[in-house]
Amino acid sequence: MREVSNPENIISPKNKRFRPCDHGWLATHFVAHRTESASSLQMARTAWRCALVILTGVLLCAAVETAVAAKRVSIPDDLRDVVDDEEDDDWRHWGAAAPPRDDGQPPDLAGMDPAALQAELLRRHAGPSFGFVKLRLGVRRSQEEVMGIATRWTNVLRTGSVAAKFVAVDFGTLMFTMDTGQDILEVKEFILSQPEAYEFKIGNQAFRRPGDPPLDEVVEMLQKQKSTMLSQDPGSQQYKSKVEL
Repeated sequence: MREVSNPENIISPKNKRFRPCDHGWLATHFVAHRTESASSLQMARTAWRCALVILTGVLLCAAVETAVAAKRVSIPDDLRDVVDDEEDDDWRHWGAAAPPRDDGQPPDLAGMDPAALQAELLRRHAGPSFGFVKLRLGVRRSQEEVMGIATRWTNVLRTGSVAAKFVAVDFGTLMFTMDTGQDILEVKEFILSQPEAYEFKIGNQAFRRPGDPPLDEVVEMLQKQKSTMLSQDPGSQQYKSKVEL
């Protein structure tokens, strides 16, 4: 058993001889202990608050993901076991013959002027049809440009459910074919709205924009322009426009 060298330094109820320094040491030790305890308690509270905030965020994210997953519907690629009992109007009428077109009572052709008569005959046209489109004269075009015009017109009309196909005949003429002639009016209106087109012709009927001169006048005007330029400069090769009739 360890012996105490100086019994006077032992602090006990029996030993009442305390030195002033002993009281200061106890006070300092007590204050330091309480300060350390308060700091530890404050740190514990802060850590608990941080943990509570993190837990709340995790729960909130989980709730949001659950709600999004509930709204998202996964459709598999294999639909062989899916039974569709619903029918719409398009499905009921699929494959049925188209109803006949009602053109009304036939008009009195005797009292019509030639322009109205041509329009009426064109409107009542049915069956396969073909015709030609004359492009603007006096404009040089390459083979690729003419084929591009034919392809573009075919695709645009196809988007409107009009089955008309255009092919290039030469550098200034396109030919079109149609399986259903009842759409010929739509094709005519579309062609005459294009800046590259000059004349729409089907059979013996030719249609141009209001104000456009006839084909003969346009050809004569271009020939005069060419003759004038050649007379002014016979060696000039800048004017090489080709007119296809």
